[in-house]
Amino acid sequence: MGQSERKQRFEEIYRAHYPALLGYVRRRTDSADDAADVLAEAFMTAWRRLEDVPPDEETRLWLYGVARRVLANHHRDTGRRGALALKLRAELASWSEAAVEQDPSAVRTAFGRLSPADRELLSLVGWEGLGASEIAKVVGRPPSVVRLRLHRARKRLAKELNSAELDLSVYGSRAVSLAKGES
Repeated sequence: MGQSERKQRFEEIYRAHYPALLGYVRRRTDSADDAADVLAEAFMTAWRRLEDVPPDEETRLWLYGVARRVLANHHRDTGRRGALALKLRAELASWSEAAVEQDPSAVRTAFGRLSPADRELLSLVGWEGLGASEIAKVVGRPPSVVRLRLHRARKRLAKELNSAELDLSVYGSRAVSLAKGES
């Protein structure tokens, strides 16, 4: 099948089955945006697998099957995101409670006193969870240079935190090890 025949067949399938597939998907999603995402993925699959799309009335049923699988993936992903959001909220709440026991702005102030380059390196480690070799790719420097700069940034942060007389143990072992320059 040539490219123009392929395009023509897909357009015919799209025009003939879009309304039915939209109704199917819309009844099974919570928002118009979710329906649009699922519908786009279903038709993208139809385009990629156009040779597998059966003719006539079987086309609609095949598209329903594709949309059903896309919906299952969508709902599974939504569930994962919801669970992750709940876990993150709980973690942030416990950190917030720990910070209330101290001056919560003291950590931000100590972090803010660092140079932008130090803050970026420490953020990539602490918030993004990257290692030195990964950070090297992000910032476009050799890993050995990044390790040295990261070591120095940690030392400067530890100095700032010590001068603020903060008890880092309330933030957990990860914060203590980061402040001490341990990976």
